[in-house]
Amino acid sequence: MGLDLIRHVFEYEAIKALHEVKNYPIQPMCAFLHVSRSAYYRWLKQPKSAQTIFNEHLADLIRYIYEADNDKGYRRIRDDLVQDYGLHVNDKRVLRICRSLQIQSTVKHHSNGSTQAAKNPYHIAKNYLNRNFHADKPNEKWLTDVSAFKYYEGDQVKKVYLSAILDLADRRIVSFVLSDRNDNRLVFDTFDEAVRREPDAHPLFHSDRGFQYTSQPMNTRLKQQGMKQSMSRVGRCIDNGPMEGFWGTLKREKYYRRKFTSREHLVSMIENYIHYYNNGRYQRCLKTKTPLQVHQQLLMAA
Repeated sequence: MGLDLIRHVFEYEAIKALHEVKNYPIQPMCAFLHVSRSAYYRWLKQPKSAQTIFNEHLADLIRYIYEADNDKGYRRIRDDLVQDYGLHVNDKRVLRICRSLQIQSTVKHHSNGSTQAAKNPYHIAKNYLNRNFHADKPNEKWLTDVSAFKYYEGDQVKKVYLSAILDLADRRIVSFVLSDRNDNRLVFDTFDEAVRREPDAHPLFHSDRGFQYTSQPMNTRLKQQGMKQSMSRVGRCIDNGPMEGFWGTLKREKYYRRKFTSREHLVSMIENYIHYYNNGRYQRCLKTKTPLQVHQQLLMAA
C-alpha cells in the first residue's frame, strides 16, 4: 500500500462519519474530496488506520532496502528512508519493524591489530594530531594507513593490500591504491595520487609508525608538499581512530562473512565500495550526509 492510500484514509473516515451521522450521500462526497467511490468501498470492507497503512508501507520499503544491501542494520535503513525517500521516522519505529521482519546488521568484528614500529626508522614524528579528529575545512588533516584483504586461489591464500588517505573534515577517501605487495611504492603511490587530486593541499599528515611512513623518501615527499607529519604512538590504534573505523566499516559491510575466490572479485568489491562510501553512504557523524555532500558544502562555505 502506498502513500496515496494513507492520505485518502482521512477522507474515507470523514465520508463514513458524515454518511452515518448526517446521512449525506456518498457519491457527492467522494467527488468533492476527489476520491473514487470504488476505492472508498474497498476500504470500507476492511478499514485500516492511517498509522497501520503507513507501517505496512514502511515495512515494504525496509524490506526493499535490506534486500538491496543485506549488510544494513536499522540505523542505516532509517537514514536511507530519511534521505532517499523523505520519510522522517525515528530509530525506534524502524527497529521495531526490522525485528518483526527479522532484519539485523552483520556482527561487528573486533580488530586485534596494533600499531607496529619500524625496526630502523629514518624519522619519527610526534603525535601532533593528539586524537583531535575535528577539522573545519577539507585538506586540513589527512589520516592514512594500509590494510590487508585475503582471497583464495584453490588452497592458496593470497593477499591484496589497500592503502588509503582519509580527510577528517568530510571523512572522504582522498585517494587509494591496491597492490599485491605492502611496500614503499604502495604508500608513495597513494600519497602521489592524493597530491595529484589536491595539488594545493598542505594538511597535517597522520599515520602509524610503519616502515613506509618513517622512511626518508616519505619524509622528503611531505616536506616538498609543505605538510607536517604526525604519527600514532606504538600500540595505540585509537590515535588513528577514524582511519581504523573506515577499515572496520568496509570489512564489516562487504568483506567479513564472505570468501573471495579471485583477485578480480575482491578488487572490484573494494573499488565499488569506496565509490559508494564517498558518494552514497550516509554517516551520522556527518549529520546523515555523504562525505562528498559535506565536501561540497564545505567548499561552498569557504
